[in-house]
Amino acid sequence: MTASPHILLVRLSAIGDIVFASPLIAVLRRAYPGARITWLVQPEYQAILERHPDLDEVLTWPIGEWRELWRQRRFVGLIRSLGAFRKHLRLRRFDLALDLQGLLKSGAATYLSGARERIGLGSREGSRWLMTRVVPRGGEHTRIGSEYLFLAQCLGLSTQGFAMAVHYGSETADFARDLIECLGMSRGYAVLCPFTTRPQKHWLAACWAELSDRIRAELGLPVVVLGGPGDRPAAGHIRDLTARGLILLAGRTTLSQAAAMIDGSTLLVGVDTGLGHMGIASGRPSLLLFGSTCPYLDTTRANARVLYHPLDCSPCKRKPTCNGAFTCMRSITVDEVLKTAKGLLGQTA
Repeated sequence: MTASPHILLVRLSAIGDIVFASPLIAVLRRAYPGARITWLVQPEYQAILERHPDLDEVLTWPIGEWRELWRQRRFVGLIRSLGAFRKHLRLRRFDLALDLQGLLKSGAATYLSGARERIGLGSREGSRWLMTRVVPRGGEHTRIGSEYLFLAQCLGLSTQGFAMAVHYGSETADFARDLIECLGMSRGYAVLCPFTTRPQKHWLAACWAELSDRIRAELGLPVVVLGGPGDRPAAGHIRDLTARGLILLAGRTTLSQAAAMIDGSTLLVGVDTGLGHMGIASGRPSLLLFGSTCPYLDTTRANARVLYHPLDCSPCKRKPTCNGAFTCMRSITVDEVLKTAKGLLGQTA
């Protein structure tokens, strides 16, 4: 490969996985200072990457547009759009493309790039046949982002300082600072990130409400709940169960603004969700609650912990067998969460 290669990183979704993979940007930049580094991502996650100082360009994968053309049976338009996207990619003359997702859709995007060397991470769903090389998902699975660290090692890259990062612009920083001041939280606040895509990864609403009340009472911190627009009803339900109130920002911030609010927080408590992982990436005291998914017990940070009580059925991932009981999450108590959070903040229980 040349000293100034054109490199494409393909990780289309989702928030947490993009954050996990983010250290690859910096290690590639150190290895190839003159490289042009591009990331391909779904539009809704573009904000996580577009302010990264070591990225030259962020391209979006217009899957929503293609699905709509397919739904409308506008097949000629779909073919034209696919052709235009292929041309858009190939104009960049990529030397190397890394498929960090390993699915057929990400493999197809990697193949469409026209890169001479196409390396897939744990490629499945047939995407391995679109690669010139496949690297297994190796490494120590209990370490956060271990598969991406393993890939970097397999590529012969220096992994010194291999750390996640989330960047945002000055306007976003100003927004967060003004909001924090407006809400009277300049002396500190806690962030709750209770929401994700699968119910088996959720903690109980009553537990979140009790935790919020006790954080206010015992730690003296106002409490903010973050999430997407679809999480607003669930956030409202948690607030209705609290005795001391809860500041609802779920669905009221952009993704970048949520990242900035996390970056300014005193404490973050969340489940296995992208916003929760941002707390670790930002170096904030963070406590994540795991149940159905295999956790990274090694967070690489002294001020970040994971609580996980495995059962015989753990981790069930996408196929829970408990008929909705979600016993693994119910076994995490508010007392345990608060005691651990106090420890992260250097306080005694």
